[in-house]
Amino acid sequence: MTKFNDTLLRAARGEKIDHTPAWYMRQAGRSQPEYLKIKENNSLEQITHQPELCAYVTKLPVDQYDVDAAILYKDIVTPLPSLGVDVKIKAGVGPVISNPIRTVQDVYNLGEISPEDDIPYVLETIQILTKDMLNVPLIGFAGAPFTLASYMIEGGPSKSYNLTKSFMVSEPKAWFALMDKLAAMTITYVTAQVNAGAKAIQIFDSWVGALSVADYRIFIKPIMTHIFTELRKLNVPLITFGVGASHLANEWHDLPVDVVGLDWRLPIQEAEARGMTKPLQGNLDPSLLLADWSIIEARAKVIIEQGVEHGSHIFNLGHGVFPDVKPATLKKLTELVHTYSAELRKAKA
Repeated sequence: MTKFNDTLLRAARGEKIDHTPAWYMRQAGRSQPEYLKIKENNSLEQITHQPELCAYVTKLPVDQYDVDAAILYKDIVTPLPSLGVDVKIKAGVGPVISNPIRTVQDVYNLGEISPEDDIPYVLETIQILTKDMLNVPLIGFAGAPFTLASYMIEGGPSKSYNLTKSFMVSEPKAWFALMDKLAAMTITYVTAQVNAGAKAIQIFDSWVGALSVADYRIFIKPIMTHIFTELRKLNVPLITFGVGASHLANEWHDLPVDVVGLDWRLPIQEAEARGMTKPLQGNLDPSLLLADWSIIEARAKVIIEQGVEHGSHIFNLGHGVFPDVKPATLKKLTELVHTYSAELRKAKA
């Protein structure tokens, strides 16, 4: 195996790097021909329950795009059945839950996760990958309590999160009990991933942008502070990310995290102007990957330039890769990030 590439880990810690590292959310799977062939006979759930196959899918983008990290192929709702949540991932819809949370008793009835017993296939996949398959860090991940709660209360994906927000403010006792339950699950789940070999962790609070800053500070920030404080004991870089949440970016910056992920709505330069000094991750609009290369290149260069100027930056998209993005585009983009950032960093040194 070639030398271990720790560029992402060093960037996440704010250490000196020769080039900006790159990886892409939802880089595993999506439009890769090999993956599409596997998907003909396997659902996401079936793939994740086969460690050798899941490891193969996870590693594909590392081989094909030359990215600086792998991210485990799985869904954020993977641990929920351990708590007694009846969740199924329906194609074209997403997670659908048949026993949504409605009362505080529903929350009390939730169980606890035992990773070795409940999700051994996830841990085995990590072990396979980190033992002898990867020469880059494996990023483990989990969904944040608000995002998981939104599925558990709404019963599936939502555009408005009306039931979730109403439950949050109307049933604070039940809400905070649910937050505590999900926080405990997240800490246990992530700890197991790190113990199995994950070298960094990203917490996806994908839908928390639906909240105001005031509500975030009351109902979410204390539990996120608790989660990240506990996870810091694992001594791996911690990344937080959400979509449509630029108004919360400074709140995330206050958390005990190493890296703040940005979507495409908040330029790195503006984040820096707001006083965000921690390493940043992002943030090309994934829709642009369907545009002509000249447009992709121009937009990406602006982000690379701002990232180099900021100092510590991990290149990524502002959200996940779309299924119709060509693999060749991602490979070309990675090469651009590496070469152009190396030129800029060398000139700046």
